[in-house]
Amino acid sequence: MTLTTTEQITIGEAVTRLMPDGVPFRMTAYDGSAVGPEDAPIVLHLRTQRGLAYLLTAPGDLGVARAYVMGDLDVEGAHPGDPYEVMRMLMSRLRFRVPPPAELLRIVRGLGLNNLKPPPPPPQEHLPRWRRVLEGMRHSKERDAVAIQHHYDVSNRFYELVLGPSMTYTCAVFGAEDTSLEDAQAEKYDLVCRKLGLRPGQRLLDIGSGWGGMVRHAAREYGVTALGVTLSRQQALWAQREIERQGLADRAEVRHSDYRDVVEGGFDAVSSIGLTEHVGVRNYPSYFEFIRSRLRPGGRLLNHCITRPDNRARDTGAFIDRYVFPDGELTGSGRIITEMQDAGLEVRHEENLREHYALTLAGWSRNLVAHWDECVAEVGEGTAKVWGVYMAGSRLGFERNEIQLHQVLASRTDAAGNSGFPLRPTWPG
Repeated sequence: MTLTTTEQITIGEAVTRLMPDGVPFRMTAYDGSAVGPEDAPIVLHLRTQRGLAYLLTAPGDLGVARAYVMGDLDVEGAHPGDPYEVMRMLMSRLRFRVPPPAELLRIVRGLGLNNLKPPPPPPQEHLPRWRRVLEGMRHSKERDAVAIQHHYDVSNRFYELVLGPSMTYTCAVFGAEDTSLEDAQAEKYDLVCRKLGLRPGQRLLDIGSGWGGMVRHAAREYGVTALGVTLSRQQALWAQREIERQGLADRAEVRHSDYRDVVEGGFDAVSSIGLTEHVGVRNYPSYFEFIRSRLRPGGRLLNHCITRPDNRARDTGAFIDRYVFPDGELTGSGRIITEMQDAGLEVRHEENLREHYALTLAGWSRNLVAHWDECVAEVGEGTAKVWGVYMAGSRLGFERNEIQLHQVLASRTDAAGNSGFPLRPTWPG
């Protein structure tokens, strides 16, 4: 069948033309059309014309996210706090055909050219990169502060509900798949401490300290004096209150500060857990040079961050950039190791923990589902939906080896080349 320039088509017909291999789910639309198996366990329902306009004006994950967050696209058969099974099916079985431009134009005309006027984006969406210039140059102190606040200053109570008692928003380390999330987060901090070789009386700098989990663990369990810095004011306030509650104020501190404003030096160890993603690949040389300058000779660095499975440069997807990590950048562990070495740090050990991050995200998703009503009351349904999609999609990314999590351990050797490391590793686990 060939469409004329004036022929109207239903949404279901348009979907069929774009998915010639069939639709693996049931889709219904406000115009009364439907496509896909009637007994499909998953049903997508496009409720409004605004939802169609979102899909047509921002094809791909951004348009779908906009329609879903605003309530114009419903998903039946999955909890909004954990749409993992839906996303796994969509990511593994969806096959879109990109029609020739003339045919695509006929389809769009058939749906109605009035749907090409973009609706206002959801309030949860950050500005596109080209409009962020008013916040400063990319990865300037001012713009980094805005980006961090967009993601981390959502609500401390919301994070308590999703992350659990540890208030730790980074990959945990699981001894087994049935290890509890809290035990796995404690093991992650302890593994970092063991790799850094922390001992009583030493000084630790924790860059991007979040709610202070690493700072508190190192001070409480290893007797060090620990300083943490975060660009999130809400994180710093929560962390300082918890430090005081645990009686650690004499040897632990979390500041609301850019790491570049830390003037102290001579640290025995530096931990950077989940920060490198926000630094910007072009800034790696100055970032690792800064860390080296704050370490004493023989001091150690543990860098823990999300990476790509390769070292090719490319941007994050539109959904992640607009809704989750504005200005975030990922690269491969090879690039990170290279930049650390070029900054004068000796790399001693690295490991990939990507399966552990998939398990961590599954735990957070369970928490979101368990506390869904309270989370929605705290931050609104749209924001809670964003988190459900983000965590389920990220879990799939780690499982499918599309993203990874690497810990890289390095040392600032002294003038004679001494690293301070023993002949064999001392951190089992």
